[in-house]
Amino acid sequence: QVQLVESGGGLVQAGGSLRLSCACSGGTFSVYHMGWFRRAPGKERELVAAITWTDGKPYYVDSVKGRFTISRDNDKNTVYLQMNSLKPEDTAVYYCNAVLWPEDGSLNAPWDYWGQGTQVTVST
Repeated sequence: QVQLVESGGGLVQAGGSLRLSCACSGGTFSVYHMGWFRRAPGKERELVAAITWTDGKPYYVDSVKGRFTISRDNDKNTVYLQMNSLKPEDTAVYYCNAVLWPEDGSLNAPWDYWGQGTQVTVST
């Protein structure tokens, strides 16, 4: 069964950095794209960054452009989010998302998979 395992969240002071990782495991699958969403208290979930798997084209929400960098390791089926110059408003639970198509024939189309979430807290 496909699983997304996240790591790297924590508490950091404003201006600091954190690096999130998300690894896909559990069988053989084709990866279409992966990304990171976040949900802050009292706010809607938002897409923070995403990356296409074949050509590595990134997307960023405007609020993190120039501060966050998304990257991937195709061999490890892992996506990373390097977060620099963190601000208190970046505080949220960050969720890894992957669009995968398992090669065991269990699905007829790619499917959304989600990690368990990792807390990022930025203090003033």
